[in-house]
Amino acid sequence: MKGGKYLAPQPKREISSYLLILVFPLAMVYFESVFRIATAGNLFSWSTFNMVLFSLAYGMVGYLLVTLFKKPKATYITTIVLLALTAVPYLVQYFVYRQFKVFYDINTITGGAADAVGGFTHEIRRLLISWDGFLKLFLFFLPAILWAVFGRKLFKDAKAGLLTRVIAAAALLLLYGLNLLLIYNNDMALSVYKKEYNYQSAVESYGLISGIRLDIQNLAKGDSQEGFEQEEVPTEPVDTEPTVPNEDVPEPPKEYGYNQMDLNLTGGSGNIKNLNEYVLSQTASKKNEYTGMFKGKNLILITAEAFTAEVIDPVLTPTLYRMATKGIQFTDYYQPASAGTTGGEYQNVFGMLPTSGGASFKKTANNYNYMTMGSQLDRLGYYGKAYHNNSYTYYSRHKTHIKLGYSDGYMGFGNGMEKFVKNQWPESDLEMFQGTLPTYIDKQPFNIYYMTVSGHSAYTRSGNRMTSKHWDRVESLPYSKQVRGYLAANLELEDSMTYLITELEKKGIADDTVICISTDHFPYGLDNDGFLGNLPYLSELYGYDVKDYMQRDHSRLILWCGSLEDQEPIIVDEPTFSLDILPTLSNLFGTEFDSRLFPGRDVFSDAPALVFNTNYDWKTELGTYYSSKGKFVPVDENVEIPEDYVSTMKKIVRNKYKYCSLALNNDYFRYLFKK
Repeated sequence: MKGGKYLAPQPKREISSYLLILVFPLAMVYFESVFRIATAGNLFSWSTFNMVLFSLAYGMVGYLLVTLFKKPKATYITTIVLLALTAVPYLVQYFVYRQFKVFYDINTITGGAADAVGGFTHEIRRLLISWDGFLKLFLFFLPAILWAVFGRKLFKDAKAGLLTRVIAAAALLLLYGLNLLLIYNNDMALSVYKKEYNYQSAVESYGLISGIRLDIQNLAKGDSQEGFEQEEVPTEPVDTEPTVPNEDVPEPPKEYGYNQMDLNLTGGSGNIKNLNEYVLSQTASKKNEYTGMFKGKNLILITAEAFTAEVIDPVLTPTLYRMATKGIQFTDYYQPASAGTTGGEYQNVFGMLPTSGGASFKKTANNYNYMTMGSQLDRLGYYGKAYHNNSYTYYSRHKTHIKLGYSDGYMGFGNGMEKFVKNQWPESDLEMFQGTLPTYIDKQPFNIYYMTVSGHSAYTRSGNRMTSKHWDRVESLPYSKQVRGYLAANLELEDSMTYLITELEKKGIADDTVICISTDHFPYGLDNDGFLGNLPYLSELYGYDVKDYMQRDHSRLILWCGSLEDQEPIIVDEPTFSLDILPTLSNLFGTEFDSRLFPGRDVFSDAPALVFNTNYDWKTELGTYYSSKGKFVPVDENVEIPEDYVSTMKKIVRNKYKYCSLALNNDYFRYLFKK
């Protein structure tokens, strides 16, 4: 130093200045690694390298932000603050995942997560005040703690000059660009990142911050104005065998016509035009011998909280067993768990996937809901009403459920249901049915919707009034306390159905009443800290190790009518799912509907079986495709898979997913039917 001027380099300052660049990148890799291990059970997968590259790039952004300040003390303080703030979304999403077994995207957070969090403060408090909760709090705040303790001492000579900032910016661009290059040259990686993007898969593959970034990008971009992908329809093989004279020719099958309406699909612009062209490209499904089988009958449609196939037992739940085995039997049924209760309810009622997460149902409050069973039967003069035995404002049901087409609106706890149901957790399904059935049983034909709550977690005798109420009926069962608690809670639904059918039979209208029961989602409350591959209580209930979404989301659809009990069993053994409920009921009740408008199918029609979810997994009669692995598993090793079958089906699923999104966001049925 001479004359106050710098003459020689200071190696210690230079080293600490360059090392400072690594603090945030390493912290981001740490955050994502801890998060992945905590929610997926392992760190390494096909996308781990991509996750690391993105984390390093985001870390460079963090470095550039905290070094905006010239003074070392300011850099030190802002680093603590930014590291602590970065820990918050990881903690929030971790505890959300522990409770609901899904990650909450922005739409779900804005569309009802506050209700869910507010409604389950006891559960959240229990998660936080536990050894695991304390451990995760410590692990995610550890980088901020370490920096607060050691940062100022170790990096007191560090200086963020122009050169180090240029290096960080160059590293940011290089890491980000290299990762995009790798992704765009890998079909499976690109599908998750762009073509088949969904928040769950993005978080699982590329990390939480990437999932949030992609979610924001997609929300900002809005609906794509691009048309649907061209679908290649397989051609039927041509029969080249010569006709034998005088050969007995079987009588041709009876033709019933098509479930198709006279719609104007030639106008519109932008996404309405795209939707019209897509619907025009679809083949309407045929009517069949079951068309109108329930015409004029009453309908009671039930979304049963956390219900699943394993609840059904000839001894424990004889009424549910009767309904499942003497009604229409669905032996390979699925309820994709995409956005918690409100997502599953949306699937059952609208026959669409909740592509906007927890906000999907909420958006329908402003839409023209022409094709719900409430609206379809209302146009035929049915009396209709929707019921729920928890808070009537929960998930904004006071805004959405009055728009489902039911003539007499909606009742929940707080706008009438409190007259019938005691205030406890969870509320009684039986009390709801006992209180409401007498109000509509003489208003035939009636069209009723119920959203139940008695099957909700937690499944402990102290935390669940229904579990406590029915404990003596499950106490001797060969299951863990947790599983027995779950089964006990669901006995309230069993008792509700016993009461309902008994009263219908007393009234002499059981043969004229259809009851349809589907769940909203798998019982995620069984395993507090589980993830796919580590769901011990759910696996105990199911009887096998639950390792993928299809295994997790299998369930049972109950479709019963007293008139079916003396008939030969009707068995549907093809893959079916909740999106098939609406078109199937429409066909059975003989309403006027256009099958091309539903991404699901009438299960009795000639439409091919297809089950799919928001992760772009799908299942047909030939096998199952797992998008996270990019792998198709044939149903049988001897089955012949047509050429390009997988790529064609992937395209069909992407189009159906896009249709669900565009139809909701563009209020498509208003365009078609509001004259």
